[in-house]
Amino acid sequence: MTTSHILIIDDDAAVRSSLAFLLKRAGYLPETTATPHEALAALRASTPQLVLMDMNFSLTTTGEEGLQLLKQVKTLRPHVPVILMTAWGSISLAVQGMQAGAFDFITKPWNNLMLLKSIRNALVLNAEENNDKPAQTQAYFERIIGVSAGLRHVLETVARIAPTTASVLITGESGTGKELIAEAIHANSPRAQEAFVKVNLGGLSQSLFESEMFGHKKGAFTDAYVDRKGRFELADKGTIFLDEIGELELSCQVKLLRVLQDQTFEVLGDSRPRKVDVRVVSATNRDLPSMVAAHAFREDLFYRINLITLHLPALRERREDIPLLAKHFAGLLTKANALTSVEFSAEALEYLQQLPFPGNIRELKNLVERTLLMSGKQRIEADDFRRFGGANAVSSTVSWEGLTLEELERCRIVQALETHHHNLSQTAQALGITRSSLYRRLVKYGLQEKGNDGCA
Repeated sequence: MTTSHILIIDDDAAVRSSLAFLLKRAGYLPETTATPHEALAALRASTPQLVLMDMNFSLTTTGEEGLQLLKQVKTLRPHVPVILMTAWGSISLAVQGMQAGAFDFITKPWNNLMLLKSIRNALVLNAEENNDKPAQTQAYFERIIGVSAGLRHVLETVARIAPTTASVLITGESGTGKELIAEAIHANSPRAQEAFVKVNLGGLSQSLFESEMFGHKKGAFTDAYVDRKGRFELADKGTIFLDEIGELELSCQVKLLRVLQDQTFEVLGDSRPRKVDVRVVSATNRDLPSMVAAHAFREDLFYRINLITLHLPALRERREDIPLLAKHFAGLLTKANALTSVEFSAEALEYLQQLPFPGNIRELKNLVERTLLMSGKQRIEADDFRRFGGANAVSSTVSWEGLTLEELERCRIVQALETHHHNLSQTAQALGITRSSLYRRLVKYGLQEKGNDGCA
């Protein structure tokens, strides 16, 4: 990879010289051009492994020249990754560039370490993408149970991207196992021996964000009696997992973007910037593109965190995995509690495969464990799940046929609320989701107040 040919396109001679020197020292073969015309001629003459280009080539700063050149580059060499270089004030242009097919964007003045990381990621991932050999699934996947095509595709992608430092966004409904995938990415990366720091952004208030993420010095604010390290500092040289990133308030998104952009931060009460080397893996069950369109999530942050996107299928989309998961959870429970091993009848497993499981794997786990503990039997039948499943069982008074997914989810929540007498904590636990996720669904379906729900 260190002999890769990289084409530099920038009208500033000092920038071209600095970049060429940096890339030569890193073992690459840089070629410099000053104008779009020269760049296109160079691309017609040879095929570089990567293009590093500025967004402006005249006194104007609209970036239109850069966007036009990017389209021409992608037309001439569609498989060559392009990294854009832009001033901080024109990040919106870089976002347009990402939409037009750029791999990444770096702000000027650039950080050498961040630039070289982005180049390495682009070269590695592009090589994998254009390699006919299938990626080999690596270690640490033993906790991820399933044989479905959707899950296999996710694990194959994890095996390809784990060795890089590329930022990853994991999407999927609550309870689908996003944290396990994040752990697998870290465990299969060169950072596996370093820290894996998890942060639930959904439970982090705006007032605590900076202290939690960046740390504080003693006396920085009331009750700051001792120095405290933030999550980014704890994750230095390792991986930070930003769970529920879609719940982050806009004011906090700006602060997060800054540290992701140049990997520097300031501890509260200390104006000295600190460097940090972290890989960022994020997760959400929200529709971030829709939030971007509604101005509820920053577009530049969205493109910074989703260099690679992994979507985890819902449990109803991988029903062939339900028997495997049920047996796995039963085995863990019996081993942990020194119980006699149990088995499931074919009818019991078929029954599980018919359930909607809006809480996904987390809900299945709760249902299996509760049924095993309450029944005390060594062979579980379908009637045991009906008897001890409680809110998790399909109600005989509800016809699920013809219901949309949202209608089904609403009725499922109503059943759980009634079973647990509208105790939100118990209801959320039974559904296999967080309390905040439950409350958002209550608002969505107009269930904040008790009353006629239309599901009986």
